[in-house]
Amino acid sequence: MTYAPGGQGRGRPAAPVTVVMPTYNEAASLPRTAELVLGQQVPDLHLKVVDDSSPDGTGRIAEELAEKYNADGRRRMSVLHRVEKDGLGRAYAAGMSAALAEGAAYVVQMDADGSHPAEALPRMLEAAIEADAGLVIGSRYVAGGSLDEEWGWHRKALSKFANGYARTVLGTHQISDITAGFTMWRADVLTAVDVHSLDSAGYSFQVELKFKAVRGGCQVVEIPIRFEERTEGVSKMSLGTQIESAMIPLRLRRRYRR
Repeated sequence: MTYAPGGQGRGRPAAPVTVVMPTYNEAASLPRTAELVLGQQVPDLHLKVVDDSSPDGTGRIAEELAEKYNADGRRRMSVLHRVEKDGLGRAYAAGMSAALAEGAAYVVQMDADGSHPAEALPRMLEAAIEADAGLVIGSRYVAGGSLDEEWGWHRKALSKFANGYARTVLGTHQISDITAGFTMWRADVLTAVDVHSLDSAGYSFQVELKFKAVRGGCQVVEIPIRFEERTEGVSKMSLGTQIESAMIPLRLRRRYRR
């Protein structure tokens, strides 16, 4: 289902929204990304950075930013420090669990490198409330969605192949962008899925989480976004995470078709 904003959701009661943002060596990009996120017109918006002991000082910078954005007495930003780097999925699970424990009604997965458009956050919340959706996906592969022109044809082809592969293996054709990393989850859906029960440690966490939510009857909405090329830092996609991303859909298919 693709959502086209119409404005009917405006005026409804606000709900606490926490953006969970894992970081590892994102010192150069985090200040600007935090500014963009916390500048959005979303009531009760909170940014939670989950830092895996970045050697470039990202954790320290995150604490300084939190002090800055909390100076008016409102708790707008917090930092969760983890002692080791054991995968994007584990970082998200820790941050999401903390957000739920703190009373978030909606939890957003978002990258720190600027590739996800912060200005889409109000549209995502509007879509979630209007459609009573448990999951809103910022999608590259619905009408109006796109990838940055700086991506070469081979990267675009690989991205589309990985997305199509996961959708085909898992039978989740109702989702156009199952590998998307920019998502908004309703709290009850995350609680039901139990993020700590997921097998994926790396990027395939995104696929496994969506798959289990859909199996549980979650209503999904996709809104178009433009996925930007990162301007700072380097990609964390290793050969190991690529292999895991290829294997997880097969494991899930075997497990749930027995």
